Amino acid sequence: MSEERTERATGLDELVRRRRANLEALRRSGVDPYGQRYQVSHACRQVVDGFDGLAGQPVRVAGRLMALRRHGGSAFGDLRDQSGRLQVYFRRDRLGAAYDLLIDHVDLGDILGVSGDVFRTKKGEISVDAAEYAVLAKCLRPLPEKWRGLKDIETRYRQRYVDLIVNPGVRETFLSRSLAVRSIRAFLDERGFVEVETPVLHTLYGGAAARPFVTHHNALDLELYLRIALELHLKRLVVGGLERVYEIGRVFRNGGISTRHNPEFTMLELYQAYADYTDMMALTEELVAHVFRTVRGTTSVAYQGQALDFSPPWPRLDFSEAFEKYSGVDVADLDDDARAAEVACRLELQLGRPPTAATVIEAVLDRRVLPNLVGPCFLVDYPLSISPLARRIPDRPHLTYRFEAICAGRELANAFSELNDADDQRQRFLAQAMERAKGDEEAHVMDEDYLRALEVGLPPTGGLGIGIDRLVMFLTDAPSIRDVILFPLLRPREEV
Repeated sequence: MSEERTERATGLDELVRRRRANLEALRRSGVDPYGQRYQVSHACRQVVDGFDGLAGQPVRVAGRLMALRRHGGSAFGDLRDQSGRLQVYFRRDRLGAAYDLLIDHVDLGDILGVSGDVFRTKKGEISVDAAEYAVLAKCLRPLPEKWRGLKDIETRYRQRYVDLIVNPGVRETFLSRSLAVRSIRAFLDERGFVEVETPVLHTLYGGAAARPFVTHHNALDLELYLRIALELHLKRLVVGGLERVYEIGRVFRNGGISTRHNPEFTMLELYQAYADYTDMMALTEELVAHVFRTVRGTTSVAYQGQALDFSPPWPRLDFSEAFEKYSGVDVADLDDDARAAEVACRLELQLGRPPTAATVIEAVLDRRVLPNLVGPCFLVDYPLSISPLARRIPDRPHLTYRFEAICAGRELANAFSELNDADDQRQRFLAQAMERAKGDEEAHVMDEDYLRALEVGLPPTGGLGIGIDRLVMFLTDAPSIRDVILFPLLRPREEV
């Protein structure tokens, strides 16, 4: 441990020791520092907003003591709950010995219940005149100092419980996320979609190009995979007659970590029978605009300094044209692995995967094309080689009815007219198997049961996937996906 960390740990130990001494002092005084149920009549914000009707009336509030300012025989405290902050007025002449216990042995961060009358101070601050208080939970670890805050990014992610306490903006981010998810459900429910749940543990993984996390079922002695997508089970349900289905669920991909990627993340996937990718474009525009209006009150926002307008309609850009414009490469020339490898070498692409046509197209797209697209826009008609589950365009057979919604240079949504020809799908899976044989661990695996489902009959179907985390990033102007995931995965480290 470094000298700085040792000194910090020593100082922390002393602060914890003092708080534990206060804990014991409360117990010696007959106060249970971990109190019982407390009946709350109002949230803090309700008291502030409802002052006109509550002035002079008794209320019972509870929250964390975030500040305490002494003035002779009285003190003003800031009590904070999920709704916001409320000032509490503590007086020795009213509380008696309990006031001295508060001053001597209650620490900032302790959770209190307070009852008293609502009033406004001479300075105009709406407050509660405490008639009594109860210690509901002792805070044994000091919170970061108000003027310094909790600013270290990694510490904020590791100790999200502290981050939520001392950084109110973080709490607002996750309240916005909750509201966004509720608004998505309401939007889809009103349009006749049925929410379902599909398995997280798969005997085969599929629906995306990604490496899975592997686990083991002891009782069955069976190797299983955490799902990398929701797609294939949802389309099985469409085969079974559930014509409009959706799921909002966690998926897991054993790949890199960046400001845009976390190993576990939340996806919305939906499927609509008798629709195609043009219907999915309209649905995407309407859904995203609805979420922005619900959460932000507008469809025009700034994201990391870029002005974005999510009001429909969004521009449609041809994939092949954009690919050549921004990379200088005709995607039609990447029709075999040899030419693709030459392009990868010429563009000095670091792939991390075998230089096949598919991997090179994806790398050029991510690094040369998408960064030039501010959006939101639709990039339409993707190559067949990177779209193994999408329907082929009849007069352009090397392309598919697939689009991605792009915003600020990153994918927000992915959708296509679903391939429902079982024989064509089998050939696509076989082609993917050849990619795996060349060393591409992210190529799709053969799924005989899914093929069997297609043989039963999948109606013409439009499918759509939206990354919830990325959507919330745009909603809250968050620079990193970790800012919108409550507990992102981090490498373990020695804790102080």
